[in-house]
Amino acid sequence: MQKLKITPSNTTPWQLCPLEPEFFQVVVSLANKVHGEGYLTLNSLASMVARGCLAGKNASYVAVLEDKVVAYRLSFAAGQWQPDQWCSVADWPVNTTTMAYFKSVAVSQQFQGYGIGQALLQQSIRVLKQQGAEGGLAHLWRESPNNSAVRYFSKAGATLVAIHENRWQHLSAQGYICPRCDALCSCSAAEMVLMF
Repeated sequence: MQKLKITPSNTTPWQLCPLEPEFFQVVVSLANKVHGEGYLTLNSLASMVARGCLAGKNASYVAVLEDKVVAYRLSFAAGQWQPDQWCSVADWPVNTTTMAYFKSVAVSQQFQGYGIGQALLQQSIRVLKQQGAEGGLAHLWRESPNNSAVRYFSKAGATLVAIHENRWQHLSAQGYICPRCDALCSCSAAEMVLMF
């Protein structure tokens, strides 16, 4: 598999674009390849993208290289998502009304390691701040290869709030197939907060 060649410069070879319906099918395919079958559907993606739209701005993005989507970032605007039993609200440094949510990210394997994930995160943060968020929460897959999900978010400056065992197990009953566990998912999540 050929790796992308990037030379140091002030420009990047990819373009960041708001996640619009024209990209939905390829984002669903990428998400299910990276996170496991049943992770996203066209309907669930449309609902999630809507949660990131506020004040005429979309906080979810794709990275496009030569007309091909190579990565995506799904983010929810503050006030447009509900904390659940895996949220340690009392331990958050900001109020729930100003906490955004980083739902999901995936970068195609051959394009990993070039800063695309960080570029998507920073672009989402810029928009989330414009929408009024003061921080963002994520539940990161601790069993990701080489714990890359937690390392990626930690590199951005996020801090650990809590660990949640069997975070996605309930989704297995709904058709989700974890790429690590196959059947019943026993993966854990690191609840982390990134302040803006």
